[in-house]
Amino acid sequence: MSSEINWDANGLVPVIAQDATTKQVLMLAYMNAEALAKTIGTGNATFWSRRRKSLWMKGETSGNVLRVREIRYDCDGDTILLLVEPAGPACHTGEVSCFYRSLR
Repeated sequence: MSSEINWDANGLVPVIAQDATTKQVLMLAYMNAEALAKTIGTGNATFWSRRRKSLWMKGETSGNVLRVREIRYDCDGDTILLLVEPAGPACHTGEVSCFYRSLR
């Protein structure tokens, strides 16, 4: 699958995590090829931290893992969609979704 992805100049691709049951968008993060391979291998969402410049498995400290049910990618191959089963809130603030604020 990795060859189907159009990685950006930094070797990253944006990833949307969506609840497989409710269809609520939970979060946006980034993956590199290693994070994608680890996600496929473990079944748990693993991302690349642009700030820390390292891999991180969602929920590795909180326990709020995202169990991956399906991995899709868009028509251009430049965005990944993870359909997940969350084990708790996706947002580090404790909110179910990182998209809990509105501009209007």
